[in-house]
Amino acid sequence: MRQLLARHFPHHSVFGEEQGYQQGTGNHSNSSGEDDGRYLWVIDPIDGTKSFITGKPLFGTLISLLHNGTPILGVIDQPYLRERWVGAAGQRSQLNGRPISTRECGDIGAAYLYATTPHMFSGANEAAFNRVRDSVRIPMYGCDCYAYGLLGAGYCDLVVEADLKPYDYMALVPVIEGAGGVITNWKGEPLWWDVRSGDDVVAYHGEVVAAGDARTHKQALQLLDWK
Repeated sequence: MRQLLARHFPHHSVFGEEQGYQQGTGNHSNSSGEDDGRYLWVIDPIDGTKSFITGKPLFGTLISLLHNGTPILGVIDQPYLRERWVGAAGQRSQLNGRPISTRECGDIGAAYLYATTPHMFSGANEAAFNRVRDSVRIPMYGCDCYAYGLLGAGYCDLVVEADLKPYDYMALVPVIEGAGGVITNWKGEPLWWDVRSGDDVVAYHGEVVAAGDARTHKQALQLLDWK
C-alpha cells in the first residue's frame, strides 16, 4: 500500500500501524490549488490481528485519507468475505458498490451493541461502558472493524470502544457518517488527528462511540458521562 501511495500521491504523507510515519514531499499544489502536504493516508493492513491469527474472518484492512486532520475518505475491506465498505465526505457510503444506510433506533433500550472485547475497558471507562452495556437490548463482542461495517449497513445500532489508535478508527468515520450514522469520541466531539511532523504524531481520542441513529448516540453519551 505504501508503494502504491508513494507512486500515485508522492506529496501525501502516510501513517501506518506497522511502519509509523512517512512524510510526503509536500509543497506541491494539486489541480485545486491546495497544498498536497495537508493530506495524510492512515492505514492498518490487518485490523483485528487476534481474529486473523485464530481464523475468524472478521478482521479487515482499513484505509483512510485525512485533509488537515479530518477524515474525508474511508475504506473497510474484508478480503475473506469479499466485502468492501467505502465512504467519502459528502457522498453516500457503499458496500460492494451498493448504497447503504443505518437503521432507526430511537431508544437505546432496543439497541444491539458491539464492542471488540470487554477487556478493552478498565477503570473509569469500564464503569462508563458498563452503564451503556446494561442499558441496551443485546450486548455483543468480537467483531473488530467489521462491527462498524455492520452498523453502516443497518444490522446493528451501536458500537462503543476504548483504547483505540487513529489507524483503528479514522477509516470508519466517512463510512459511518456517509451511511447516516454518527461517530464521535465519548465527549461527543468529532474524531480527527493532528499530525504535525515526523515523530510528533499524536492521537487525541482513544474512546469511540458510533450509532446508526442520532437519538441512540445522544443517549449513549449521556450514559457514558465522559468528562
